[in-house]
Amino acid sequence: MNNLIKESLIKLKQNNINNPELDLRVLLKYASKKNDEIILSNLNEDNIDIVKFKNYLQKRINRQPIAKIIKNKSFWKNDFYVNNYVLDPRPETELIIEQVLNIYKNKNLKLKILDIGTGSGCIAISLAKEFKNASITAIDISQEALEVAARNLKIHNCDNQIQLKLIDFKSINSKFDLIVSNPPYLTNDQFNKTDPEVKKFEPKMALVGGDDGLKFYREYSNTLQNLMNKKAYFVCEIGINQRHYCEEIFQNSGLHLTNIIPDLQGIERILSFSKI
Repeated sequence: MNNLIKESLIKLKQNNINNPELDLRVLLKYASKKNDEIILSNLNEDNIDIVKFKNYLQKRINRQPIAKIIKNKSFWKNDFYVNNYVLDPRPETELIIEQVLNIYKNKNLKLKILDIGTGSGCIAISLAKEFKNASITAIDISQEALEVAARNLKIHNCDNQIQLKLIDFKSINSKFDLIVSNPPYLTNDQFNKTDPEVKKFEPKMALVGGDDGLKFYREYSNTLQNLMNKKAYFVCEIGINQRHYCEEIFQNSGLHLTNIIPDLQGIERILSFSKI
């Protein structure tokens, strides 16, 4: 193993970076002058832009997430551009796409879909690619987030299928067949205790859902029924131990809880509601 690899690994480990070998491989790949696969045990330094690599390495040592350094994150079946104005898409959020595919077996349906708090646009774009005839409205209250989503729409050729709007969901006056959302659901206390990767480099407004983390579910329970067509569905992500609270919140919402989907760790993560 050459000195660049050894020294870099030592620095990553000293700064308590999880999976240092994996991170190192990614950083080297994005600093590479070629498209060859990076093999740590047999690295040719001549193929690496050393200045770029050391810049990346320092950012990672400073706890900047890999996705924020390389401005790229995989979600569902595609890669998405990300920056500090949007959340990095997470694997558990893919369960929203899975659940929608379970609800609507016919991918040719002309669904009218609303994505609340679209961020990078990863949910809306993933659904657009699965349901080619769907018409999707993706909204956010962050102009910077919508600029990221717009960039991803262009990358994935979804401009004709997805309409972006800078608007709060309470101001929407259309009706939809499907509403999806991954709302902010951390408490202030939880946010303060999160890793530096999250606290320093992800937008707080996309993470914190009021003092108890349940602010947006309350707002949804009061509003969403009016935005839903007959037989419409609402699929959302929730935080750890929020299922019972959400059940109570939605009791008189005009929506019926139809499914609770756990993530790979067994945490109840996705709720699916139908309009009663």
